[in-house]
Amino acid sequence: MLSAAISVALLPLLAAASPQGYGYGPAPAGPATTSAAAAAAPSAPASTSSQINIDVAAGGNFVFSPANVTAANGTAITFFFPNNGIPHSVTQGDFSNPCVPIAAQNGVNGFDSGLQLGTQFTINVTNDQIPIYFFCKEPTHCGLGMVGSINAPSTGNSFDAWQAAAVKLGGSEKTIQDNGPVTGGIGALATATPAATATDTGSGSGSGNVNTTPNGAIGLSASTAVAALVGLGVAMVFA
Repeated sequence: MLSAAISVALLPLLAAASPQGYGYGPAPAGPATTSAAAAAAPSAPASTSSQINIDVAAGGNFVFSPANVTAANGTAITFFFPNNGIPHSVTQGDFSNPCVPIAAQNGVNGFDSGLQLGTQFTINVTNDQIPIYFFCKEPTHCGLGMVGSINAPSTGNSFDAWQAAAVKLGGSEKTIQDNGPVTGGIGALATATPAATATDTGSGSGSGNVNTTPNGAIGLSASTAVAALVGLGVAMVFA
């Protein structure tokens, strides 16, 4: 009797510790929108004439939103990364060589946020006369079409052509080693590394009791722990 009562009392802890068995767990990989991804993604504030805000992996999809923008010199562009357990990057690319970081030009390298979770990364447009292309370097993401552009022409080297070239690579895209954030940039300048997003809601399944840390570990909230202990005490009294 006592052992059965204790087992019932410990069910909240067991459910939290085994999320897949109880309907929890990280959002599945893929372009489909999930409630977990939506809950973990901070919504970018509305853009203004001098500040453009872009959601990374908007709605849990492998996209930037908006993916193609026009920005004059001096415009700040901030990318908001979700904290749903799937890292992403904003890495400057070269139209002629999709899904590969742009080569340094005259000693100046391209910008790169590095793979991020729950942060924001800002670049400032310095040359609005040239198109700027970027992509996510997490393996397979660029080949799925997770690319973007700034001041791309409507024909020729357009955003659509850039994305089509990335998708054409598909699973054959090169794996890019992540060495962390890189400041600098060609046509747009990153002067600082990514910073924590104040509006980030954290990762997790949206249950409020089970939280998934960036490395995929499961943690219990205080309410779950208290509930389990109270249940154990009640079980022992009536056993």
